[in-house]
Amino acid sequence: MAKDVLCEVNNCTFWDEGNHCSANAIYVVSHKGKQASNVEETDCKTFKPEK
Repeated sequence: MAKDVLCEVNNCTFWDEGNHCSANAIYVVSHKGKQASNVEETDCKTFKPEK
């Protein structure tokens, strides 16, 4: 697993100083089944907005 996951979405529960992600796991999905051709065809399902 990647040791250093970066994220700029600072209103996410898992966002930490220095744009680091503090989630235990990252879940990324494709809009088109099991494959994606570019970043625009993916989403991070780990995102959880701050309360």
